[in-house]
Parts: sequence; structure tokens; C-alpha cells
Amino acid sequence: AAVNTPNRFEPLHVELNPSPDDSLMTRGQRSRVPTQYFIDSSRSVLAENDSPDVGFRFSINPYRGCEHGCIYCYARPTHEYLGFSAGLDFETKILVKEDAPRLLEQAFLKRSWQPQPIALSGNTDCYQPVERHLKLTRQCLEVFLKFRNPVTIITKNHLVARDVDLLRELARLDLVHVTLSITSLRPELTSILEPRTSRPKLRINAIQTLASEGIPVGVNVAPLIPGLNDEEAPAILEACYDCGAQWANYIIVRLPGQVRPLFIDWLQRNISDRASKVISRIREVRDGNLSDPRFGSRMRGNGQLANMVKEFFAISRRRCGFDQIESHPLSIDHFRRSNGDQLEFHF
Repeated sequence: AAVNTPNRFEPLHVELNPSPDDSLMTRGQRSRVPTQYFIDSSRSVLAENDSPDVGFRFSINPYRGCEHGCIYCYARPTHEYLGFSAGLDFETKILVKEDAPRLLEQAFLKRSWQPQPIALSGNTDCYQPVERHLKLTRQCLEVFLKFRNPVTIITKNHLVARDVDLLRELARLDLVHVTLSITSLRPELTSILEPRTSRPKLRINAIQTLASEGIPVGVNVAPLIPGLNDEEAPAILEACYDCGAQWANYIIVRLPGQVRPLFIDWLQRNISDRASKVISRIREVRDGNLSDPRFGSRMRGNGQLANMVKEFFAISRRRCGFDQIESHPLSIDHFRRSNGDQLEFHF
């Protein structure tokens, strides 16, 4: 992002006049805005949802905000609930849940907890850059392994391969699925579209590393942006399949709230020659709009173009051989509840 968009919950918005000496931002590019980290003192760590569009009920986010800076991120508007902006604030003001591992353990200790898969993460990337130092995600994985509760991971960062030792043990008990999200194979595009994520080659290398260790891993072509990266889907699927990916999915780009003006601004600054085409294509799969919040259509879109994308992706997936791979469902049979120094086993 190049700007801070207005917060929908705040009556006032301050917009600075751009100047060469502006320490916050210059129009057209992000200046060296220092990233700030804040302690998040949440008293619980599991977020619950009842959306029919996602395959999990609970998720855990060790961080709020994401330094990856993906311009299209649907989670940007959630930063407004914290008094921040969905723009630069989302990627430079990161909240850290230092107590996340302890709170997760407390959740598993409750008699009311029924073992089931938990997603890491549902709202921001659990392997964003600060995880390299804080290791909160790794500590959470240790809790998942201790209690034998299944977990699914989705990330755009090859840092996930750092935790191959824990993931290997979780996989041995059918307790983990890992998905690498890959938007493009072109570093020149990802460097401006999702600037602080791992480059595509590193993400594919992570898939190969995890697969070689027997860890179930797949790929998500997300977001698929009509007119920008949709033609890359077959090449992405082939590269990931060759490295051991076991499943493949896609999600059409979502532009809720302030993500819309941020994304349009990004298009006009970075790929002005294709901006109108991309906007037009997105409208084609969104019934003339740029976003659609309705369950059932927000992930896949509607209309003829959306159906063509769906069929094109299905054909590409079949040609690679994804449909011939046997699935590895997650197990809840190994869950055990810790009680002091004793372990109560459930089979």
C-alpha cells in the first residue's frame, strides 16, 4: 500500500500532503515506514466462524496485521477494528499475541473442547517475517503435537520449512496439512503484488522439502486475479505437482471494504496499461461489482467467466494428475488432554 485509507469507524481522517521529505510515504511507492510491534493481550486465542465457504470452525492467529504487505489481502479491513487503517497501518503496525501458545494449551485443557482441525491462520500469515524471531507459530505447533490435535496451515512464506521436525511428527499421526499459497511464478510481479512474501521459487522449494519428509502439502492459487495471473494457473499447478504437492485449489480475488480503493490505486501505479482490463474482468466474475460478500459466491465468483475459470482450473488440475492422488484426512483419534503432569489419553 502507498497510503492509509480512512478508518470506517473513525469520524476524522488525516491525509498528509506528499513531499520529498515526507518521512511516512511518497505517492507511488512505500517509503521506509518502520514496522511497529504491539503486545496483544487477548484472553482467548481461538477464533470461531460458521462460514460454509471454509473447511474449519476454529482458527488461531498469533499475529494481527501482516508485514507481507499483499495489496489484495481480504484481512486488511479487520485492522480498522483496532483503530488502525487497512492501508499502510495493516502492514506496519503488527499486534503480537505473546500468550498464544499458553492460551491454546488452556483451550485444549477444557473438558468442553472437542478435538477438531484448527487453521493456522485464518486472518493473517502465521509465518510472516517476525515469526523468524518470535517463533510463536512454532510454539503453537508444539502445543498441537503435545495434545495431538490436528492443524491445517496456509502460508506464503518458505519459513514453514524451518519447522519440518515438528511437522514430520504431526504428519506421522495424520495431524497436519500444509498449503503454500502461490499467486504467480513471476518474481517481478510478486515483488510488487505481495512484496515481503517469499519469492515463488522459495515457496515451491518449501513444497518439495515438506513432501520429501512425508508431510501432506498442497498449493492454493490465491488469489486468482482475472486479467492478471489467471493464465499462470497451469504452470503453477505443474511446478507444484512435480515437487510433491498433493492437492490444488484456487480462490478468486476478494476486495472487501477499503481493499477496493487500495487495489485500484495499486493497479494504476504499477500496471496502468492493464488496470482497466483487470478491473473489467473482476467485474465480470462479480456480477458487475468488484466484491461480493455472499456465501457460496465470494470465493468462486458468478457468471460465464467465473464458470470458464472454474473449468479451466479443473482441467489443468486433472492434466497434472492431482485428481489421482489419494487424500490424507486429518485424524482426531490421537487427541490427549494434559492434566498437570499426567496425560489422559483418548482413542
